[in-house]
Amino acid sequence: MADIDLSAMDRVLTLELVRVTERAAVAAAMMRGRGDEKAADQAAVDAMRNELNRLSIRGRVVIGEGERDEAPMLFIGEEVGNGDGPEVDIALDPLEGTTICAKNLPNSLAVIAITHRNGLLNAPDVYMDKLAIGPGFPEDFIELDMPPAEIVRRIAKEKDVRPHELTACILDRPRHQKLIEAVRDTGVAIRLIGDGDVAGIIHTTDPETTGIDFYIGSGGAPEGVLAAAALRCMGGQIWGRLTLDTDEKRARAERMGISEPRRIYSKLDMASGDVLFAATGVTDGNLLQGVSFRRGVAMTHTIVTRSHTGTQRWVRAKHIVEDKFEFID
Repeated sequence: MADIDLSAMDRVLTLELVRVTERAAVAAAMMRGRGDEKAADQAAVDAMRNELNRLSIRGRVVIGEGERDEAPMLFIGEEVGNGDGPEVDIALDPLEGTTICAKNLPNSLAVIAITHRNGLLNAPDVYMDKLAIGPGFPEDFIELDMPPAEIVRRIAKEKDVRPHELTACILDRPRHQKLIEAVRDTGVAIRLIGDGDVAGIIHTTDPETTGIDFYIGSGGAPEGVLAAAALRCMGGQIWGRLTLDTDEKRARAERMGISEPRRIYSKLDMASGDVLFAATGVTDGNLLQGVSFRRGVAMTHTIVTRSHTGTQRWVRAKHIVEDKFEFID
C-alpha cells in the first residue's frame, strides 16, 4: 500500500486527536479519586470510542483494551472511524494509570497514537523489558542488556554530570528489587512509580521539567509501543524486548506475527512511518495538568505532536460540561 499523504494526515487528524483524548480524560476525571478502577476505565473507553468513530479515518486498533474475547470495546482488531479518509493503525490507552486515577495520584493520562497501516508493532499483552532516554544523545550509546552501572556511567558521561545528579524512573514492583538495588548502588536517585509507565517514559523527554533522566525496568508491552510512538514524536530513544518466558506466551506472540522472541526492538521497530501522538492529563502530572472542574466547565491540558515535523502543540481547552458530558452523581 502506498504511503498516505502526510500533509492530509496532519490536517485531518491533529486537532481531532486532541478531541479524542480530551473526551476520554474528562470522562475518566469524573470518576477520579472514587476508588473504582473499572468504572473510571469504562468511562474513558466509552468516551474515546465514541469520539474515534466521528473521525474521517478507516482505523484499526492494534494496541487497545485487550483481545476480542477480553474487551467489549476498543479491542485489538476493532475497526473505528466513520469509514472515510486514510487507512491507519491505532495504539491507545483511554486511561493510562487506572489505579492512579482511582486514587487521584499524579500522572494519569488518556493517550493515543496513529500511523499508517502496519506501522505499529502488534505486541501481545506480556511484559517488556524497557530502557528509555530523552533526546540529545548519540544513537544506541546505551544498550538494554548493559549492567545498570554501565548505563549510568555512559549517561553521566554524555550529560557531563555525576551519577548522583541523575534520576531514574522505575515501576515499584517486587520483580524490580535487584534492579533498584543495582541502580541505587551507582548513586543515582530513583523515582518509584506505582503505575503508568507510558508517562514515566515520556518524562525522559524533558528532564529539566520532570526530573527524570532515564527509565529502566519491565512493564506492559502494549504500553511500550505507545511510549515508542510518543518518543518518535517528542525525541529520545527506547529499546524493548518481549518477556516470552512460557510456551503459551511464545505461541500467542507467534500468532500475532512475532517470529524473533529475543529480538530487541527500537522505537522505529515499534512505531514506524509518520506518527501522530496525543495525551491529555487526567490527574495532575509533571508534564500535563489534570482535568479541573469549576462551575460546569472542564479545563484540559493536552500535548499533540507529529514525528514527521517534530511539532509539539500544547493545548489548554475549556469545555462546557453539560453540553458534552453527563456528570456522575
